[in-house]
Amino acid sequence: MKIAQIAPLMESVPPRLYGGTERIVSYLTDALVQLGHEVTLFASADSVTAAKLVGCASMALRLDGNVRDPIPYYMLMLDRVRKLAEEFDILHFHIDQFHFPLFAQMADRTVTTLHGRQDLPDLKPLYIGFSEMPLVSISNDQRRPIAKANFVATVHHGIPTNLHTPICNPRGGYVAFLGRISPEKRPDRAIRIARTLGIPLKIAAKVDKVDEAYFREEIVPLLSDPGIEFIGEINERSKTEFLGEARALLFPIDWPEPFGLVMIEAMACGTPVLAFRHGSVPEIIDQGVTGAIVNTMDEAVMMLPRVIALDRRAVRRRFEERFSAVRMATDYVALYRSLLERRSILEGETTVSSQPGRVAWTEAS
Repeated sequence: MKIAQIAPLMESVPPRLYGGTERIVSYLTDALVQLGHEVTLFASADSVTAAKLVGCASMALRLDGNVRDPIPYYMLMLDRVRKLAEEFDILHFHIDQFHFPLFAQMADRTVTTLHGRQDLPDLKPLYIGFSEMPLVSISNDQRRPIAKANFVATVHHGIPTNLHTPICNPRGGYVAFLGRISPEKRPDRAIRIARTLGIPLKIAAKVDKVDEAYFREEIVPLLSDPGIEFIGEINERSKTEFLGEARALLFPIDWPEPFGLVMIEAMACGTPVLAFRHGSVPEIIDQGVTGAIVNTMDEAVMMLPRVIALDRRAVRRRFEERFSAVRMATDYVALYRSLLERRSILEGETTVSSQPGRVAWTEAS
């Protein structure tokens, strides 16, 4: 199958530092190549991939000091994709809804994975106006605000099983917070939980410009507490040690998290997760196996010692069963095939499945 993956341009694929969507696009693209498909990745030119790369910006836009407005670069990329569209069986977009007007005429050959929150009222008119565009959610919870949109599948994220080496006997003695400093991620909760139990906390997190005031006013005063260490943004190579040596990951969110990649990254390291019940959390955490789901701060304080005591080998096994990149890619391939078969049926064409032993056909008109 010839597949185009269209990635955001703000970060490279994979990103050098923080960047969940670009990281998933990287894992998916390489896994599709591993499965034998012919894949082309549209991304920034500093991306690294097993697929054919079409560079659509000289470097990740976030790291280019000359970039003030990212929109022109997306317009140029989408024009390039449109001109090459006939070369592909499937066009898989990961850029929100920018492409809807240009590709609505060929909607039956597109897939759009929604990576962000969908509870913003301005989004609903888009899904009504472009109801023909097939959408993929990354958790079932992500669908709730737009339940009537044209969802064709939910595909949970996955990461390569060899990306992180599990650490079954951590020596760090701390709990970890990894991700982004923002009000909805609630690093303040992580600090209070760790402080209440007298457990050291290490915070490895990015601070976006929009969150600088929150960080300065709400979080910095808490960093002087004993046992609280702010490391800053870390790269992918540092995650295995940071997460693997932690006794647990704290995920004390206060928003409808669409997925929460750091949860499965921790599981890959064998590290259990304490998470608050919002968004995708109940779909990702297996209660009492890979972590615990809580509703209140009191419950979090009570449950953290139990989370720390969980079997880290069992955490890693469950990660391998549920959240590998190959599983994610296999799910997407099944979706691609179903959409193409549906298109062939609608066009009245004979369809032969490329999977051995499976043939589906209809009478040609």
